[in-house]
Amino acid sequence: MSTEELIKKCQENDRHAQEILYRQYSDTLYGMCLKYAPNAMEAEDSLQDAFITIFQRIGQFKGKGSFEGWLKRIAINTVLQKYRQKRLYDLPNDAVLEAQQDLALTPIDESLPLTFLLEIIQQLPERYRLVFNLYVLDGYTHKEIAELLNISDGTSKSNLARARQLLQQKINAYKKAKEKQ
Repeated sequence: MSTEELIKKCQENDRHAQEILYRQYSDTLYGMCLKYAPNAMEAEDSLQDAFITIFQRIGQFKGKGSFEGWLKRIAINTVLQKYRQKRLYDLPNDAVLEAQQDLALTPIDESLPLTFLLEIIQQLPERYRLVFNLYVLDGYTHKEIAELLNISDGTSKSNLARARQLLQQKINAYKKAKEKQ
C-alpha cells in the first residue's frame, strides 16, 4: 500500500491502515520522542499521545511537504507540550548574561564514539537538552525554539550556550581519561 493510500484509509478511520501506519513509523517517532523526553517511559507515553493526535488530525495533512516530517513535528510538539506548561526554561537574568559569554563548543573530534555523544546529550538538564536538540540536531532557529517552548530568544540562546559548555566539559573529561589509559 502506498503512503497516499495509507493516509486516505487512515482518514477513513480504517483500523488496519492505522496499525500499518503505527508499525511503519513508530520506531522513527519513538527516536524523536526519546531525544526530547527525560526518560524512555515518558518517551513511550509521548509516542502514544502523538499517535492519538496523528490519527485525530490526519485529515489536516494536505500533502504539502513530507508526510514523515509532518509526523515528526507532531511527535516533537507532543513531547514539548508537557514541558511548555512547567516553564522550566527561564533562567535568572545573571545566568543569561553569563551563558551568553560562554564560548561556543569546539568542533567535535570524530574519534569520539557516537554512543558517548548521545549519552552525554541525554544527560544534559532538560531545558538545555531540548534547546540543544532543537537547534543543533533539528535545525530550528532560536525564534522558533522560543515559540515552541514559550521562552524568549535570549533564553534559548543562553540555554544552548550552557548546553554546549556542559558538553565540552564532558568531552574534555572523557579525552583526559582516555589519555591516562
